[in-house]
Amino acid sequence: MPGYGVPKGKKGLLPWSWAERRLEKSHNYWITTVRPECAPHSMVVWGLWMDGGFYFSTGAKSRKARNLSKNPRCIVCTENAAEAVIVEGTAKLLKEIRQRKSFFSRYEKKYKWDMSTLQSEPIFEIRPAVAFGLFEKKFVGTATRWKFDSR
Repeated sequence: MPGYGVPKGKKGLLPWSWAERRLEKSHNYWITTVRPECAPHSMVVWGLWMDGGFYFSTGAKSRKARNLSKNPRCIVCTENAAEAVIVEGTAKLLKEIRQRKSFFSRYEKKYKWDMSTLQSEPIFEIRPAVAFGLFEKKFVGTATRWKFDSR
């Protein structure tokens, strides 16, 4: 992370498990998408970190859904900036029935809200390409970037 005074070595870097715990525990997430005219759009969403990706649902006509249909690249951030996890990735529609049912079940358990009544609305899966972990209390020496296979 050039310009931040962070050591070049790997000693003290955060493990991916640190990031995944925060991604799983976060209640609210920020998602940033890109409008057709290339302006950013950020919004708070509820969602789930499961099976190595971030999953959320939104109305088919929402700005997020319309943006992602044109440009699937996006950013997801956890709610706690003092122990931030920022995930850059690509969204795709979740169509597989078994995965959708799993999402509804886990979502209801986490948020105490039955999403299955909105079965016709899109569910997006975001797979990370790059992620950043920033632990405020130990920033120097722990600021971490992870890169993922882009398959």
